[in-house]
Amino acid sequence: MKKIEAIIRTSKFEDVRDALGKIDIDFFSFWDATGVGNEKNLQRTYRGEHGNTALIPRRLLTIVVRDQNVKKTVDCLLDVAFTGQVGDGKIFVSPIEESWRIRTRQAGDESLYDEITK
Repeated sequence: MKKIEAIIRTSKFEDVRDALGKIDIDFFSFWDATGVGNEKNLQRTYRGEHGNTALIPRRLLTIVVRDQNVKKTVDCLLDVAFTGQVGDGKIFVSPIEESWRIRTRQAGDESLYDEITK
């Protein structure tokens, strides 16, 4: 099993969610995230409000998948979250040693997907 963490533009979230569903990746967690990137600390004023454009609002997705689903999940994220502009985001893949489904006590790969919903 692998954990895929993707930091994407907030504006791309709906498209990414829909595309992941089309490849049967139906369960993931997400959070609103703010971070800093390689951009310089730029102060801008818009309608009298001062802001730091280096602080970029993003969405952080955490997806745990079986090993055989890593490539299609990463490919989906790369295709759909892409704009070609600075700030498209990052994807990180790391191993998961163990997992359990609390309700059924299933472990490993079987804990990831509920056959009832498939």
